[in-house]
Amino acid sequence: MSIRSGRLKCISTHLVVMPNAQHWLAIALAGSALSGCSLVREQLGLTPKPPMTAPPVVHDQPRSAPLQPGDNVIVKAVDRVGPAVVRIDVVKEIANPFGGIFGMGPSSQRQQGQGSGFITRASGLIFTNEHVVRGADQVAVTLPDGRSFKGKVLGTDPLTDVAVVKVVADNLPVAALGNSDQLKPGEWAIAIGNPFGLNNTVTAGIISAVGRLNAIGDGQRVPYIQTDAAVNPGNSGGPLINAAGQVIGINTAIRTAPGGGLSFAVPINLAKRIAQQIVSTGQASHPFIGVQLMNLTPQLAREINATNSACTVPELNGVLVKEVVKGTPAAAAGIRQCDLILKVENNPVQTPTEVQLAVDRGQVGEPMQLTLQRNGEELTLQVRPRELPRSN
Repeated sequence: MSIRSGRLKCISTHLVVMPNAQHWLAIALAGSALSGCSLVREQLGLTPKPPMTAPPVVHDQPRSAPLQPGDNVIVKAVDRVGPAVVRIDVVKEIANPFGGIFGMGPSSQRQQGQGSGFITRASGLIFTNEHVVRGADQVAVTLPDGRSFKGKVLGTDPLTDVAVVKVVADNLPVAALGNSDQLKPGEWAIAIGNPFGLNNTVTAGIISAVGRLNAIGDGQRVPYIQTDAAVNPGNSGGPLINAAGQVIGINTAIRTAPGGGLSFAVPINLAKRIAQQIVSTGQASHPFIGVQLMNLTPQLAREINATNSACTVPELNGVLVKEVVKGTPAAAAGIRQCDLILKVENNPVQTPTEVQLAVDRGQVGEPMQLTLQRNGEELTLQVRPRELPRSN
């Protein structure tokens, strides 16, 4: 084998015919030389490689061009409302039961809490939840841009869980308010707040239901907006917004279960009405008429008719007057036990909560029309609601 001018050449071998053993030796040497040349070519990469087999086709190319990313409505909505979402830090002074008596520390201790809110007026008006600022001795409001202000609680309403806070400032970013009466299940629902102290956290989902009554217990006069947007402690008081960048509710409560949870918001139309009353008078106004109500069913009606000789009630689903409190507007209007309430201000009602919400939309001292059924006959009465006592 010789190498010349950088090119590899194999020494040619000639087969020489020789008798007997020498003949076979020549053939062996010739074969050895040929196989050695082939091996060298393979080692030096000079032998052509066989063509590679193409992998099988497992998908077809789409006939149309891929979709181009467009404007994200959630991003736009958050950009519009986000600057007006604030963190609310509160400090409460609570009594230390062991401090003064047993000398175990000071007589009072400080308790800290945190929630969210949103600015509705450039002059520093803020909506939040009542439970966020309940019993607060100090309130601090921090904007996303880092500015911080001392806040003053103008008023609260435990029945709707709405509160209004004021800071002294000008030209603050403002969140636009939408119309919660026009909401429909399936619409976008975007929550912004400060869960677990993580400022300006955005979550999104859809509106799962509207007008959800008694979603978080009895006693609150709220037809809640239900959503599957993730809401956690610290989100309370923050806005629930739509795809148009408008606030449609105040995130208030959650119901959790293994594998998921639901969240509820106070409709912004209700919150706005309560806030207007708080700003005007320092407190919310809730009319009441003075009746105890219950859900009537055909089965319950049969039991009442079999055991109560005072009145007979129809065997159907409806709202039954269980008791009329003496000295109340209902008693003065002539409403009686066992009356069936059919309508309030010509709007049909089917549950006690619907009656309560309808009365709550009225005005203290202004006549309100109730349509009743008594002993099979329909009648209309006028009742003038009074202010619900604050102790209730």
